[in-house]
Amino acid sequence: MRPPRFTATLIGLASALSLAAPALAQMPGGMNHEGHQGMPGMMNRPGMSAPAGSAPAHAGHAHDVGPAGATYDLRFIDGMVQHHTGALRMSEFVFGIGAPGVGALGKTIWRDQAGEIRAMGLWRKAWYPQAPVYPVALASGGDPDSLAGLTRMSQAQIDGMRMMGEIPTKDNRVVWFLEGMLEHHGGALIMAHDALAKSTNSTIRRFAHGVIVAQRAEIIELRRMLATEGLRKPEYNRYDALFVL
Repeated sequence: MRPPRFTATLIGLASALSLAAPALAQMPGGMNHEGHQGMPGMMNRPGMSAPAGSAPAHAGHAHDVGPAGATYDLRFIDGMVQHHTGALRMSEFVFGIGAPGVGALGKTIWRDQAGEIRAMGLWRKAWYPQAPVYPVALASGGDPDSLAGLTRMSQAQIDGMRMMGEIPTKDNRVVWFLEGMLEHHGGALIMAHDALAKSTNSTIRRFAHGVIVAQRAEIIELRRMLATEGLRKPEYNRYDALFVL
């Protein structure tokens, strides 16, 4: 499960860095991103793109927020906030459910990811005060070093990040949640590795590291819960290559 006090640590970091972070990150060279292009061949590693054969009840994960640049952290934050929002909505379907541990896990995920959304909101305001209030994405052909190169995140992009897919029924919601959250956490691992490859911001890198540590533990727990439902599918292991830091 998620390391104790992880969310509180994130919020504390956000408050402290809101005073020290650069106030304007849209200028070329802002946030010290230039020249940092990530790990060669990283996107060819197993699991670095949304795998085929995803659980049919859940939408595919549109995890790519674009290349490194002065606006990368803004794009990452906006993408991850939408991704986390999907986890909140999914978790709400199993609140109070009687299946052993499922309702408690849903509440834990909701609490932790809601705290991380608040922390990321503080970082966004501190680092990108001139950014639009709506979530953004890199426009086609847009300059990754400039706010002018961004556009409003489309509903399709938001849906891809949230990975909600079909709404569950009362009868299938346990497996829907467990399989869907496993895929959802896999998407977060993809995004976290992307941030480690492209961001030079110490807070974003620390956050990405924490996501990998916490969500690989929850994936293992999700697999255990699925096993109690008699489900041991090979695709449940598709993100194991991303457990390594």
